[in-house]
Amino acid sequence: MIDTDPARLEKHSVQVAGHGTSVTLEAIFWRYLKDLAHREGRSINDLVTEIDAHRTGNLSSALRVALLSRALGGAMPDSGPSPE
Repeated sequence: MIDTDPARLEKHSVQVAGHGTSVTLEAIFWRYLKDLAHREGRSINDLVTEIDAHRTGNLSSALRVALLSRALGGAMPDSGPSPE
């Protein structure tokens, strides 16, 4: 039986700016990250590196926020202060 639980945690190895690391995300976020990278003609590592460059917290959280923002029709968030 195939596990289709979107909340199941999955750990994957990625290259961030040429350095290997592992990231744990829910299956649904991994599916969306793979789909987004494919649609943009980029590698997963390239997309993760871009998000990593703008993060202020941990990488897993930054990926979730960036992917959700993109799914909701926004651009990838940056870590700069909000305009007032």
